[in-house]
Amino acid sequence: MPEVPVASLDPRYQKLIENARIALDRGNLDYVLEVTAQVLKTQPGCLPVRKLQRVAQLRSARGKGGGFMGKALSGLSAAPFMFGSSKKDPAKLLEVAEGLLAKDPANVAALKMLADAATGLGLPETVAFALDAVREIEPTNRTNLLALGEAWLAAGKPTEALKVADEILRDKPTDAEAQNLMRKASVAQTVEKHKWDDQANYRNKLRDETQAVSLEQGAKVVTADVMTQRLLEEALARVAKEPNNLNHYRNVAQAYRQLGNLEEALAWVRKAREQPTGRTDAAMEKQESELATAVIEKHTKEAEAAVAAAPDDAAAQAKLQAARKELGEFKLTEARRYVERYPNDFSARYNLGNLLFENGQTDAAIAQFQQAQKGPQVRVAALVGLGRCFKAKRLFDLAVAQFNSAKGELNTMDDAKKEIVYELGTCYEAMGKADAAIEEFKAIYSEDIGFRDVADKINAYYTKG
Repeated sequence: MPEVPVASLDPRYQKLIENARIALDRGNLDYVLEVTAQVLKTQPGCLPVRKLQRVAQLRSARGKGGGFMGKALSGLSAAPFMFGSSKKDPAKLLEVAEGLLAKDPANVAALKMLADAATGLGLPETVAFALDAVREIEPTNRTNLLALGEAWLAAGKPTEALKVADEILRDKPTDAEAQNLMRKASVAQTVEKHKWDDQANYRNKLRDETQAVSLEQGAKVVTADVMTQRLLEEALARVAKEPNNLNHYRNVAQAYRQLGNLEEALAWVRKAREQPTGRTDAAMEKQESELATAVIEKHTKEAEAAVAAAPDDAAAQAKLQAARKELGEFKLTEARRYVERYPNDFSARYNLGNLLFENGQTDAAIAQFQQAQKGPQVRVAALVGLGRCFKAKRLFDLAVAQFNSAKGELNTMDDAKKEIVYELGTCYEAMGKADAAIEEFKAIYSEDIGFRDVADKINAYYTKG
């Protein structure tokens, strides 16, 4: 089943889609969802329509109080195993995935089902689209990132695959699978650029055998920095030719960031924001904020290194204090600005609550955590934040209520639940309820004797008894 552009659809469908785009701009999301579902039922390979549908689904979910900036709590994580033979029938699997996403567009399991179905139907760009949506929800999921890179390669878009490889290598430069992805994408990009794939053997496109061998060996040993420098040069050339194309600015900024030159990356994002379309680009706005934060964090780390090298240097100490103050104030200002602009983004409210709490603004933090707990993706974390705020104010009974609520929503005694149970135990200690406290510590002790100081607490309790 080939992927099809809107222009190749029946004229009636083309008109419906145009009307849906207008309806999206006007906020008539129900109409958009109805039209896109109707078209995709007969034309599941029309990716532009699927993209339009997802935009409407996300906006509709946000309007109902959902937030999609954080990692989704996939309550249907076992969904792929619930439908028996669906995996043998990609069309049926697609139908199931679409139904789940209509209810919750942040359902990671459903997005992976969509990718599986698209693979079975021979829709490589739709596979990449689904996995890219997973990346928006789980940006640090390395397994998904690698799958996404391979999907972009299968879709014939090696430049996108290179970006994914860069993203992984930025966090772990020694990642062998990411390095392999970069090498494959690099070769594919070169082949695409010179149209060598039209030949049975790309050596015929070169003037001599020596040049072919040189290129082939070079592709095997190319380093991330060399590749990124080449991508940077190409992106700069494209900016010169098409100065109004934001994608070229993004590529330049990404390359500078990969090379470790955060200042230049930020400068290019700001150049992009000066363009007419850049002023209203939300993704570019977010990138500017992230890079500006990264630049200040870099300066802070440099100041920390200077103090470590000369701990008695008063000037270095002062510089470090100033850097830390600037970083804290900047993060807080940016978080406040973002929440003011996107008040229904509960993940953003949770992040703001954390920053306020760290800055000693406990009451203001409580207000943000109370709003954040409405978002299912950050509800448990927000309850913990509320508990810590009440604990800091010595309102231990209120703190216990929050920690108990958070504890009740987690079934597995993982590290997150251990932290919650430990906080609950320390609250009982502060209230003079030693027996209640020890019951909480025993729950951790039975699972992880090495967690914090629970072993000492258990031993002291029974020794005293």
